[in-house]
Amino acid sequence: MKDDPTDIDETIGDTADASDNQPEPPYPPEGYAWYVVGILMIFYILSFVDRQIIALLVEPMKADLDLTDMQVSYIGGLSFVIFYTLFGIPMGRLADSRNRTGIIAIGVALWSAMTSLCGLAGRFWQLLLLRMGVGLGEATLSPSAFSLITDYFPRHKLATALSVYSMGIYFGSGAAFTGGAIVFNWATDLITAREGIPFPLLGDLRPWQIVFFAVGIPGLLLTPLLWTVKEPVRRGVILHKGKNVVQVPVGEVVRYLRKNWKTVLCHNLGVAFLSVAAYSGGFWDLAFLGRTYGWSPGQGGIWYGLVTMAAGALGVLCGGRLADFLTRKGFKSANMLAIFIAAVVWLPFGVLYPLMPSAGWSLFLIFPTLFAGAMPFGCAAAAVQEMMPPQMRGQASAIYLFAINIIGLGMGPTAIAFLTEHVFMDLQMLRYSLLCVGVGAHLISAIILLLSLKPYVKTVEELKSWKTGI
Repeated sequence: MKDDPTDIDETIGDTADASDNQPEPPYPPEGYAWYVVGILMIFYILSFVDRQIIALLVEPMKADLDLTDMQVSYIGGLSFVIFYTLFGIPMGRLADSRNRTGIIAIGVALWSAMTSLCGLAGRFWQLLLLRMGVGLGEATLSPSAFSLITDYFPRHKLATALSVYSMGIYFGSGAAFTGGAIVFNWATDLITAREGIPFPLLGDLRPWQIVFFAVGIPGLLLTPLLWTVKEPVRRGVILHKGKNVVQVPVGEVVRYLRKNWKTVLCHNLGVAFLSVAAYSGGFWDLAFLGRTYGWSPGQGGIWYGLVTMAAGALGVLCGGRLADFLTRKGFKSANMLAIFIAAVVWLPFGVLYPLMPSAGWSLFLIFPTLFAGAMPFGCAAAAVQEMMPPQMRGQASAIYLFAINIIGLGMGPTAIAFLTEHVFMDLQMLRYSLLCVGVGAHLISAIILLLSLKPYVKTVEELKSWKTGI
């Protein structure tokens, strides 16, 4: 399970033909590399604000539009994830050969515009279509961001760098709850005081509609920040007939994935089931606090958002640090081992928090639940970069994002709604739906991740001698 720790400065998957003897160029200055991570994290934060804001608005949207729990789960989960995953793989292939910052800029503008337009929706089907547009825009971000960051950092710093980027998940989710709750409360008070706020051609808007405008517009304003991100040298490019091979044929990607199917399948499925619990909690926890303890969206959103930001950001960063520590100690399976540890640590807290007698105790236990639940996601992204050739990393990242979103976001929130409405048949039983889905998903994930360790090591070892077949 271990290798020589002195090898850790070696570039991941240095697959260049040895006969060409082309040395890798030096990495960019570390300060600028961290600046790039910061810029990309800002857009990851915005993407999760726009993605998660639906969870804050479940109850007011249900009341105004006469929606069911299942319909809300389709708007927040399936409608988004269908287009996010459908376009994720072609966006990943573009990230392997085209300008990655340009791809991200187009996506940011699209998802921000679609989120703002959700504030004009007055029907279920309109929200459904607009959320598909949000998913299409967000499909551009992470495949390109993962690829960019991998070209900015050496292996022994990569998990930490990707974990810092992944902190955007929790800063964004927390900001959606806390910032969204503040805007919702402000809009509610203003509308009440003025007995409505008429807008030209739009009429009176509800507080939840104003929230959509407030979270969508910043992305449009901040897009020019991407002009400051330089496209780095692609690491480990392969020479063929004296030229760099920037993109390999799809057939070769398929052959590599087929050869390493155990590694890819166990990694993607293991993290996907962790995502089931993460997305289920992120989508329904606020409704759980309201239905079980009587908290309003404004009250619960502020507290839950603060806990999400603190616990999630610390958790994902500590997960990356743990993986890099295990790498320095010589564990070839460091990233997968860190994910497995996190899956097991989550269980006792995930069991207890939905069963607490008060909101205070529940929030107290939600903190370590979110901390442990956040730990895997920087490591999981780093594992993809470590096990794939450079010309396939964007595509592999898109496949990974496809798995965790189609299973995690596509199934998780809807599974909670199904159990609540059709199994327990009582909206007040939401806490038990969270318990069943979260614990079941983590137990399945832990088993899969344990089975992944040996295949993962084999793939990483064989990658050192991989060469393109073209």
